[in-house]
Parts: sequence; C-alpha cells; structure tokens
Amino acid sequence: MGGHKERMLAGEPFTTDDPELAADALRAARLCERFNGWPAADPPGRRAILADLLGSLGEGAYVAPPLRVDYGYRVTLGHGAFVNFGAVLLDAAGITIGADVQIGPYVQLLTPSHPVESGPRRNKWQTARPIEIGDNAWLGGGVIVCPGVTIGPDAVVGAGSVVTRDVPRAVVVAGNPARVVREL
Repeated sequence: MGGHKERMLAGEPFTTDDPELAADALRAARLCERFNGWPAADPPGRRAILADLLGSLGEGAYVAPPLRVDYGYRVTLGHGAFVNFGAVLLDAAGITIGADVQIGPYVQLLTPSHPVESGPRRNKWQTARPIEIGDNAWLGGGVIVCPGVTIGPDAVVGAGSVVTRDVPRAVVVAGNPARVVREL
C-alpha cells in the first residue's frame, strides 16, 4: 500500500506521520504566514499568495486574514465567495466552497475525524470526509461544519451553529446540533 499521503487522498485511514504530508503541511504553514502578514495595501500580492496556497481560487473571491489550513491544495473557492477573518479550513479531505458563498468570521470547516477507539487514536490514525458548501450559502460567524457535511445552495447557517449533518437547499438552520428552523 502507498504512503499516508496516498491513503489520505484516496479517502482511507491515514496518519500525518508521512514525509510528503509533513512537507505539504510546512508549505501550507509558510504560505499562510506570508498571506496573513502581507501588507493590506497590496491586495494583488496577497491574492497571488492565496492562489498559490489554494487548489482553486475563483474570480473575485476574497479571504480576509488570518487564515489557517492543513494543506490548502484541497480547498476550492468559487467565484465571488467571501471568507471573513479567522477561517480554519482543515482540508485533509476536499473543501469545496461554491460561488458567491458568504462565510462569517471564525468559521471552521473540519474534514478530519479521529477514531472513537483509544488505541487507533493514540497511534494517530484519522480519516477525513469532504465538505461542500453550495452556491450562495451564508455561514454566520463562529459556525463549525463537521466532516462529510454538504450545505445546500442558498442555505443560511445561524451564527455559532455546529453543523453535524447535511443541510438542504434554501433553508435556515441554527443551533447545536444545527436544525432547520425555517424554509426560504
């Protein structure tokens, strides 16, 4: 079987104790440092760093620093999307953020998961499941999206919500765990 990077990319259990993953994480950390410290007076320079960090950066998409990612190359940001301050995008699995999505401050999109059993967890095994945010969705400040969740287009997630399961199109969800509170 291949290395742990190949396992991660294939959606299989993996550990981050892998030279390729360590190099990828270091590259992402360095690019995040550059992006987060880049002068606000130079938006094109900041965007160039972001384009180097992410897997795909749509036209007119904007991310306010600070930003933190695991690898960056598994994040796709659609055109016109806006990600506010303090985003944490843990992208061991893919994170797809659609067009015109609005993401409030301090939102966390978390694809990794760890075993409930203590032995494998102690041995640093993990899995990751992709997250998808549909076009024109809005995630309020402080939202946490758990592994494997899809948020439908035009959905709204209330501030501080913890999203543990898929959200249908054009609804408002809120709470912990997030539940549908109304249809749009």
